[in-house]
Amino acid sequence: MDEPVEGSRFLRDGIWHDQRFEAQERIMALQFGAMEKRLERIEGLIEGLERRLWMTVYGVVAVILTQAVQGILEYAPKGG
Repeated sequence: MDEPVEGSRFLRDGIWHDQRFEAQERIMALQFGAMEKRLERIEGLIEGLERRLWMTVYGVVAVILTQAVQGILEYAPKGG
């Protein structure tokens, strides 16, 4: 004699497991998409910061070179 099987037919047949797995995959895809967008935004911010940093470095070098040239011109012999 067969004993009655307890539980939902969906759980026994694995339908629930398949749907849950597909839902989990969709959720993970959405999470990775959101994370990728955030990383792209962060990369853009870092690139902008890097540009500003290099402009600051070039500005400081330009000021130093300008002061050096002015110092050389002050002590250069004046023709006359």
